[in-house]
Amino acid sequence: MIRVVLADDHAVVRKGIREFLEDSGKIEVLAETGDGEKVKELIKTYQPDVAVLDIRMPGATGIEVARWVREQGSATHVLLLSAYDDDPFIIAALQAGASGYVLKTAEADQIVAAVETVSRGHSAFDADLTAKALAHFVGSPELAAAGVLVSEREREVLRLVAEGLTNRGIGHQLGISDRTVQGHLASIYEKLGVGSRTEAVTKALQLGLIELGQNDP
Repeated sequence: MIRVVLADDHAVVRKGIREFLEDSGKIEVLAETGDGEKVKELIKTYQPDVAVLDIRMPGATGIEVARWVREQGSATHVLLLSAYDDDPFIIAALQAGASGYVLKTAEADQIVAAVETVSRGHSAFDADLTAKALAHFVGSPELAAAGVLVSEREREVLRLVAEGLTNRGIGHQLGISDRTVQGHLASIYEKLGVGSRTEAVTKALQLGLIELGQNDP
């Protein structure tokens, strides 16, 4: 069973989502809430496989929660449900480290399939929604085609890894905690399809994400 925490500030919508997720026979909804700050507590408590989040909630938005999950270095994957198909929302979701972005108008089986996909560590972004957004996000048609969604902060981390800095050294340089550095590295590994610092630097050099001896702007 895929363990899920659900958050949507509309109780009727939340009830409907919970019902079709659980009716699939593959998903167990451990807890639910309508508040973005409350869902952080639920994620800490239950450590679910997937957090299914509305993009607009009081307390904290789904995008803010996705960013928090990444910074915590949590193993929970975030699937955002949204009524918005605008590029800025999709780009923000990608930058926050969400694993998927699905419109609320999608069929129930499509949302269930997206939960299954992100629970396995894969991305579930609708191709039609993200085609333009990817090009804007990475600024490179080649990288957009490869689906490499590396944020500017992650590139900073990669540059410092290439210089041989430890997590503590990177954190000191960027003014962030060791744990946040670990979260960025985990995100980088997943996006580049690698399993080590050396592989990440090698892949980043091949894709032109960083250059040896490159200074921060």
